[in-house]
Amino acid sequence: MLNSHRLCRPFSSLIDQQKKGSNLVKFKIPGKLGGRNLNPIPLPHRTILDPRGQDLDYVNVAHSHLVHSDWAKLDKLAPNLTPFRVKHILLKIQKDYVLSLEFFNWVETQNPNLHTLNTRSIILHIFTKSSKFKSAESILKKILDSGSIHLPSKLFESILSSYRLCDSSPRVFDSLFKMYAHMRKLRNATDTFCQMKDYGFLPTVESCNAYLSALMNLNRADIVLAFYKEMQRSQISPNVYTLNMFVNALCKLGKLEKGVKVFGEMENMGCAPTVASYNTLIAGHCNQGLLSAAMKLKSSMEKNGLIPNNITFNTLIHGFCKEGKLHEANKLFSEMCGMGVSLNTVTYNTLIQGYSQVGNVEMGSRLFEEMSRNAVKTDILTYNALILGLCKEGKTKKAAYLVKELDSKKLIPNSSTFSTLISGQCTRKNSERAFQLYKSMIRCGCHPNEDTLKMLISTFRMNEDFDGAVQVVREMLERSMSPDSAILSELCHRLRQCGREKLVMELCKDIEARRLMPEGLRKVEAS
Repeated sequence: MLNSHRLCRPFSSLIDQQKKGSNLVKFKIPGKLGGRNLNPIPLPHRTILDPRGQDLDYVNVAHSHLVHSDWAKLDKLAPNLTPFRVKHILLKIQKDYVLSLEFFNWVETQNPNLHTLNTRSIILHIFTKSSKFKSAESILKKILDSGSIHLPSKLFESILSSYRLCDSSPRVFDSLFKMYAHMRKLRNATDTFCQMKDYGFLPTVESCNAYLSALMNLNRADIVLAFYKEMQRSQISPNVYTLNMFVNALCKLGKLEKGVKVFGEMENMGCAPTVASYNTLIAGHCNQGLLSAAMKLKSSMEKNGLIPNNITFNTLIHGFCKEGKLHEANKLFSEMCGMGVSLNTVTYNTLIQGYSQVGNVEMGSRLFEEMSRNAVKTDILTYNALILGLCKEGKTKKAAYLVKELDSKKLIPNSSTFSTLISGQCTRKNSERAFQLYKSMIRCGCHPNEDTLKMLISTFRMNEDFDGAVQVVREMLERSMSPDSAILSELCHRLRQCGREKLVMELCKDIEARRLMPEGLRKVEAS
């Protein structure tokens, strides 16, 4: 069996680097012209032993019972079933996919161990040849769910070796490629794609889209670009879904101009832009703060007869809120209401968060009440946004009341909830209460970020509670976080002024031992 990496190593290496957060690697497949394999490896034409003697008699009798749907007589034959006999019965009835499925399931009930990779490969061929792709995918999922480490390589080889025997369809490999994509087994999907090309097969655009979608869900926009180029080289014509994901990947990688260019070429490629196409590009512009251009895209889609949906409006509202332009965001909200576009949790959360950021708790509370009136579901993000606004105004008691309300709503506080509450107490210079909240945060299994811990240290330091500040520094060290050099140097200085030189030495020794000493502090200590 040919090593699938022989020709596809550059592409495969992209998946290998997934855990390393690698940058885009050039996607080239040597030895092929225009992406197509002009010299495919010949398909193996393997023969199997014909049944003889008792095996032949058994297969013929079982076949007769199957054709006449005489399951009672077939049940009597069950004790003498073998994988060899199952395989030959399946080959004998392969033109009737309904009967094949019935027999396959019957064998499963008699003894699941009678189904080998060979028998499963044969049923896959039978289904795909009859265009019963959902049934084939169901069988594939059961096979792959077994979790065997060596199964993927053996499965492709088994399907390949029985391909000619079943006079099969190339869609059998396409189904395998798509199933790996759906299950997010991208290493296996990549290998299957490369093996398919080795033997002269290409996946359908729908399967390629499933693969691209899985990549986007894993934030691998770099590999999306590489795979799209390979699709072009392989002359796999993209559809509008392919192009939408390609544009999305370009936008996520900051290649907005290229995204705009591809968007402009969609019509010439026979793919009229959809609402999703516009939404993708609008999001790309909003992420870069290009709100005027984003609004022009909204106008353009309307001129082209496309109606903006709640994703369009939510994206734009989020863009304006992020820039603190609440007036424009509210105008879009009003437009949504006027057009009858459904207002969802994301719409309200975005606006409440926006108003909370600028300290307008009253407006955030009004929107919260409106959510209840309109029966729009609240979630933890809704409460976090309200708590943020209250904490910014120093209304920590009201914020705590909202936290108590979470339990009745069956909502669980998350890291953001606690960080916001801690921030509110720090704003009021209530370091002890802030630290109590920090302990509650840990007990609830939430993880503080560096900013929260640095804020706690600063608050303890301002209150001249240096023991408390040291305690938080040690908490940072336990989480392998390096303390801020300016804050740490001042803390050490103040401790020395209080005659706590021994504590300074112990703290610095602990930081050095963990290799977390900030560079700035080393200079201070050296001086």
